[in-house]
Amino acid sequence: MANGAPVCGPISSYSRVRILHLVQSRSPRTIGELTEATGLHANTIREHLQRLIEGGYVIQSTERRTTRGRPRTLYSAATGAPDASSPVARRKVSAAAERGDLMRRLLRTEGSELGREATYQLDALVEHLEESGFEPVVADDGLRVELTPCPHAAARPEHRPVLCQVHLGLMQGVLAEAGGPLSAECVRAADRPEECTVQLTTELLTAAARG
Repeated sequence: MANGAPVCGPISSYSRVRILHLVQSRSPRTIGELTEATGLHANTIREHLQRLIEGGYVIQSTERRTTRGRPRTLYSAATGAPDASSPVARRKVSAAAERGDLMRRLLRTEGSELGREATYQLDALVEHLEESGFEPVVADDGLRVELTPCPHAAARPEHRPVLCQVHLGLMQGVLAEAGGPLSAECVRAADRPEECTVQLTTELLTAAARG
């Protein structure tokens, strides 16, 4: 890993990344579908899903059946939408905002120039990134987050696109759960593996670009 930085949280193993990628790309998923897609044992899939549920990145539900038979357990990506919101993620967002307010009072600093809601979104995003082993630095305009050195720099090159896509989805979910104008637009392409920049955007900028 770059500078010995540990990879933590939901993407600490590539097997978990693969599972999360499958759930993000199409929800809901069953244990059987994930087992077939990954080749992992069902018990291993369950262990990874439990970690993802505990992290607030996957939600579990029970299938609604209209025919006889035992309903299956379904797994969906937590995206912050009303029908895909995780209680764990909601608690994390609230706690991040409280800690952010406390830190700003102690340091006598203001929040993001983008406003109160965006400030709380950045609080939640920074805590998520730190929990995942990154060292985030938010730009002055609040619309760019530097993640260099990336703890995934030593990952196999063929794994990097999925790693970046999965983590972009997680960041989008965190920002949506916090609620506000910011969204994660992309992970910028870099010349070196250890370089990583996440570009954020606001509803106003998005609307202006469409106009």
